[in-house]
Formats: sequence, C-alpha cells, structure tokens
Amino acid sequence: MADLSAFPITTRWPAKDPSVIQLYSYPTPNGVKVSIALEEMGLAYEPHLVTLKDEDVKSDAFLSLNPNNKIPAIIDPNGPDGPIGIFESGAILLYLAEKSGEFIGSSATDKAKITQWLMFQMGGLGPMLGQMGFFYKFAGKDIEDARPRERYRDEAIRLLAVLDKELTGKDWIAGDYSIADMAIAPWLNALEFYGTKDVVGYHDLKNVPTYVERFFARPAVAKAKRIPDPS
Repeated sequence: MADLSAFPITTRWPAKDPSVIQLYSYPTPNGVKVSIALEEMGLAYEPHLVTLKDEDVKSDAFLSLNPNNKIPAIIDPNGPDGPIGIFESGAILLYLAEKSGEFIGSSATDKAKITQWLMFQMGGLGPMLGQMGFFYKFAGKDIEDARPRERYRDEAIRLLAVLDKELTGKDWIAGDYSIADMAIAPWLNALEFYGTKDVVGYHDLKNVPTYVERFFARPAVAKAKRIPDPS
C-alpha cells in the first residue's frame, strides 16, 4: 500500500485507496480533461471534489499540491521514482499519456503534432474562451466598456476558424484520437454554458460542431464529464 503521508492534501481529502491515482478536480473544461483521460486510458483512480470556492482551492491543503490554486491536480502513488504530485491540466495529460502509452501517437513525429495542438488549447483556445465567458456571462458583463468583450469575442472567432479549417476531412485534430482532443473539445462545449454560440458563429462552422458531437458520443467521455460529480 502506497504511503501518501508526504502529501498534506490527503489530510483534507483522504484517500480511500492510496494505491491508485488521486484526482483533485471539479467538472470544468480544465477539470474534465483529466477525468476523461483517466477513463479513456483505463487507469485506476479516485476522484475528490474540490470546489472553486476559496475555502477549497485556496486552502493550505490544496495549495500544498498546487501552489497556483487551480484544479485539476493529481497524485500518482506509482510514479517513476515513487509517489508524485502534478498540477496543470496539460502537464497531467502528457504525464498520463506517457504513463499509459496511449493517445500520444506512435512516433516522435506524432507526439510533436499532438503536443502542438495541446499547446494551442492551453495557450490560446482555453484562455480566450474563458475570458470571453467572463465578459459575457459573469461579472465582466456589467463592465460598460465594450472593448474587452469585443477583444475576446474576436479572438475566439479567430481561433475557432483555425480549428475549423484544420478539422477539414479529419475526425480528430492530430491524426488518431489523442490527448489534444481531450483538451480541446471540453472547451468548445463551454460555449453552450457561456451562452456564446451565436456570438461566435458556432453554427456556421463546418467541422467544429460535428467534432464536438463525435467527442461527447464516446462512452468514456460521457461518463467522465461529470467526474467528480458536484451534486
């Protein structure tokens, strides 16, 4: 049985089975990336619900694992040199893909192409759609100056066009289904939550809508999209 006592987070969110991967998350786009990966890869894990409230993500316990106070984070009791904690969803996806040997391609070239689209999501699509959501759905919508809202809307439109063009004639973004798709598609689905599909011309896109439908039709994705269950 693995000893996770070196990780203070386990005092706040105790592990029932410390021999499996411990997932600390909430079902946001960034959060479900990892639950989807774990389900797709068939890796044993135990989910812990960490809400977005300060009392959770800014608690000493959570900060001990992720000093950046954002979900998701994991502990793998069977890391390469013993138990290891990892934060940042993209880093976790890469780690899990390497660990499982799945969804990262079969060659160095495949991995490079998958990684570039993973970084496209991490550095562009996710942050821009998230900021757009803030200015359309959350507190930012009350700001009278329209320029920030227009800035993120226009960048979202541009990024969606890049994605739509790349998906022409393809089921998945980088060859076979991969961690890049696990990162990208949950953020595209967030447009529904933000109420911004019409704002960005989502229904006029040729390939993105069917890509999202194809992604969420996968059994592992359908299961993982509510893990950890906030209810």
